[in-house]
Amino acid sequence: MILKTTQGSHKGQTLSSGFTTKQAERQAHVRMSLSEACAGSKTVRGFTLVEMIISVGLFAVVMTLASGAYLIMIGVNRQAQNIATGINNLSFALETMTRTIRTGTSYGCPAQGNDCSGGTSFSVINQNGILVTYTESGGAIMQDSLALTDSSVTVSSLRFYASGTADRSSGDDRQPRVTIIVTGEVSSGPGRPPERFTVQTGATMRGSDI
Repeated sequence: MILKTTQGSHKGQTLSSGFTTKQAERQAHVRMSLSEACAGSKTVRGFTLVEMIISVGLFAVVMTLASGAYLIMIGVNRQAQNIATGINNLSFALETMTRTIRTGTSYGCPAQGNDCSGGTSFSVINQNGILVTYTESGGAIMQDSLALTDSSVTVSSLRFYASGTADRSSGDDRQPRVTIIVTGEVSSGPGRPPERFTVQTGATMRGSDI
């Protein structure tokens, strides 16, 4: 009987820290779990130096290729814009010439009443009664002393083929007509070779010289 009482009192005793035996066991189990978790977290690996070098190298190669393609696209676009600017300027010059020739009278190549085949200058009296002469000078198409083309166009040849320019009184009953052939180069931009061109257009007198 005394033994049971002793054992019972032993089960209910407390530790010097103020915890019972079950509480101490529970706390030890929590500590063990935390220790295992910490030990497991130490096995997580990061990137090594070699992996970082390879990743950076691949990224640099991809960016270099992408930048090169982008620069090529910019260069092609600039070239196309420069060529378009030159062609537009040439078109404006030819349109100005043909409009004046169509509405004018007294064609001449170079002098009035003279036909020509490959002449270098052409004259016409415009609708205001003013004599206008077209020729090539200094790589530009000139209307008298006014340049119709700018520096983006370099004209190397300007040829006129005129027919029917004589009066009917001289026996020429053909309607006056002129064909214009322009040869030259259009600028493609800095550091690029120019683009060559040959353009042909024509104009017939709108009124009748009969």
